[in-house]
Amino acid sequence: MIQGTHSDAGKSALVTALCRIFVQDGYKTAPFKSQNMSLNSYITTCGKEIGRAQGVQAEAAGIEATTDMNPILIKPSGEFQSQIVVHGKPYKNMKAGEYRKDFYQKGLRIIEESYERLSDQYDRVVIEGAGSPAEINLNDRELVNMRVANIAKAPVILVGDIEKGGVFASLVGTLQLLEPEDKKRVIGVIINKFRGDVSLLQPGLTWFENYTGIPILGVIPFIENLMIEAEDSVVLSNYSTKVDSSKEIDIAVIRYPMISNFTDIDPFFEEVDCSVRFVKKGEELGEPDLLILPGSKNTIEDMMFLHNTGLANRILQLEQKKTTIIGICGGYQMLGNHIEDKDGVESLKKEIEGLSLLPMKTSMTPYKLTVQSTGVAQFGDEKIPVSGYEIHMGESHLEAGYKHFVQLADREEGAISQDKRIIGTYFHGIFHNDVFRELLVNELRLKKGLAPILDRASFSKKKEEGFDLLANVVREHIHLEKMHQLMTDFQNKQRKESYGK
Repeated sequence: MIQGTHSDAGKSALVTALCRIFVQDGYKTAPFKSQNMSLNSYITTCGKEIGRAQGVQAEAAGIEATTDMNPILIKPSGEFQSQIVVHGKPYKNMKAGEYRKDFYQKGLRIIEESYERLSDQYDRVVIEGAGSPAEINLNDRELVNMRVANIAKAPVILVGDIEKGGVFASLVGTLQLLEPEDKKRVIGVIINKFRGDVSLLQPGLTWFENYTGIPILGVIPFIENLMIEAEDSVVLSNYSTKVDSSKEIDIAVIRYPMISNFTDIDPFFEEVDCSVRFVKKGEELGEPDLLILPGSKNTIEDMMFLHNTGLANRILQLEQKKTTIIGICGGYQMLGNHIEDKDGVESLKKEIEGLSLLPMKTSMTPYKLTVQSTGVAQFGDEKIPVSGYEIHMGESHLEAGYKHFVQLADREEGAISQDKRIIGTYFHGIFHNDVFRELLVNELRLKKGLAPILDRASFSKKKEEGFDLLANVVREHIHLEKMHQLMTDFQNKQRKESYGK
């Protein structure tokens, strides 16, 4: 099990790396995270919703993702409330106190059953914790750290992020706050995101091992431009808010409070001519070549955010200047005339006016559509095969005669203006389709009088290369044989103690 001193210490990336490494070494491997709090989700082939990180880790392991890999997903929706997703389907909207009090025993059973099924099917299960195991105010009823390690009888590796500073204090502090039995599970420590000469760190490594008696299993360097999807919005603070003037195409992404599935934007980071930035204020928006309104877990409240920050007016000004604007899922709903939520599915506010850039009305419904989809997108004269996934609780109705964006096998989806400048779709992953992305970006280049760039790189290929790069770097910088031995020793000790009882 991989646990961390805090959120964004690198747990998800390390689990991804170990999944890849173990598979490369011949072990049938699966990821597991008992409870994930994230607005970035992943749709399995059977149409179930799990945390995006576990879906990506399954891809790294070369297996199909299932809900057993993340049986409980918590999706914050505002007002101190979250949607609880159990085995890929909405269970209930709950406040934090209600969840801790009323859901704990049920959650524990769900987690135990899911882990048992995985452990029966796979040689190795790489478990990911959440936040820190030293959250002393939560530990009496936690469902994701040491309690899961105990269920799985798993050794724990603790990860610290040195880039933020204070890594030895955070590691030692975490260890000191653990219960004695939990501390015995920690077989080693990994320091993550190191920049510089590791020899200068050696005195600290020696001191740590002498002080704690726990070995340092590796120091992983910071990996520039690593193509691994982020788990949740905590990483957005690392993203740029300014234009990279060295790149010809400026792409602005609205960062509203309840942004979800922002990994839709990832392929643009890999384009040599695209500068991507996230904006939260009207004055930050500038005049981008492409404006993207991403997904939202609470469309009405995020629409209110657009009005309150002045972003709504700035978006309308950009539309008057013929800027290309694309809305995905919740962002698509905001492009319409009106959004209503009479049953309070997402918001306490019943309705709100949208941006009126598409002739459309959206109504929130209790039913949640979660499905992987394939179809044909109509982009001007081009018909492009596309694949992606849908995950939404609203139904949007266009005025008769307006052009749909994607033709699916059983229905029409999305909307596109005649001049291709305004596009709305429920299709997450639309930019991951290489042909569509190439046509879109080259269209933006032509509008600026720039020559198109042909034969752009495949994003799926870059993603696979990212898995291999991550695995290779981690393999090179951790003591893998020592880790194997410590894992074996721990398991043998567990068996002896079990036999003794």
